[in-house]
Amino acid sequence: MKRILLIAAALLVLLLPLLHLIFPAGSALHLSEFYVSLLGKFLCFAICALALDLIWGFGGILSLGHGLFFALGGYGMGMYLMRQIGRDGQYQSDLPDFMVFLNWKELPWHWALSDSLVAQIVIALAVPGLIAAVFGYFAFRSRIQGVYFSIITQALVVAAMLLFFRNETGFGGNNGFTDFKRIAGYSITSPGMRVGLCVASGLALIGCYLLAQFLTQSRWGRLLQAIRDAEGRVRFMGYDPVAYKLSAYVISALMCALAGILYVPQIGIINPSEMSPAASIEMAIWAAVGGRGTLIGPVLGAFFVNGTKSVFTVWWPEGWLYILGALFIAVTLFLPKGLIGLIKRVKA
Repeated sequence: MKRILLIAAALLVLLLPLLHLIFPAGSALHLSEFYVSLLGKFLCFAICALALDLIWGFGGILSLGHGLFFALGGYGMGMYLMRQIGRDGQYQSDLPDFMVFLNWKELPWHWALSDSLVAQIVIALAVPGLIAAVFGYFAFRSRIQGVYFSIITQALVVAAMLLFFRNETGFGGNNGFTDFKRIAGYSITSPGMRVGLCVASGLALIGCYLLAQFLTQSRWGRLLQAIRDAEGRVRFMGYDPVAYKLSAYVISALMCALAGILYVPQIGIINPSEMSPAASIEMAIWAAVGGRGTLIGPVLGAFFVNGTKSVFTVWWPEGWLYILGALFIAVTLFLPKGLIGLIKRVKA
């Protein structure tokens, strides 16, 4: 059954964006540019929810700072996109517009490889992975867990957000990066590029899901779940929980970074608000609403919550946060296993 659903999802992800190219704008089957971008955004969010489920649902590690890894991936891609603007910017300079505005004369050292797409993708994955490895190693070695781990991950993401707000760091300050023009010489706003990015996001989600499924069903995954349920007993049996928790945390961070890389060219902007504590908390809500510890549940939760958000921010923008809070409370009280649990209950 799961294989059939996965094949159906793959076909949907591949074929749905193509409706934008195949059918003209007046056709009832035409998928507008807005919905192609919206679908791509939801697919990126689903990768983040899946990444959080890997460590929270299967490892019992609730991180409230995964927005940092998502944003770092986005900034890595954004640096390349800013260099691709070239002299088409407002100041017609080889430097990004915000650097010209700040009277900078040359690129900072960390922009040295920003004109290479491959190099920036590698950097956009390597930096979040390295930060997750270093931070996770010291946190897990110190046996920090539970609410204390959640708090320090929130502190980490807040510190990073404040750092990126500063103009002298070379990341655009409060405004971040925007006004992108091209990827690898092709217009970023062309229909083909929009569809390509959307399909790439869908394929990335499927790939991450298959990887997570393989890991959680392996010996590694069974030990990770054992650590979640009884870490002391696992340690007594001679296993090192640090290695398993750290590897899960790094893999999860890399998934979020990949989502950020795909997200930024589709949305057209990246700024420090993506690192806000609220953004990381929303990821946890997607996983909880969908049903953590199921892999498919958080994916469903990401689509459900963000779809609901898209509707209510149009109908009742000032009330969306109340709706989100009520939804989370209702799921916690009445649907502890999330939407997946509700679906299973209805089927039974």
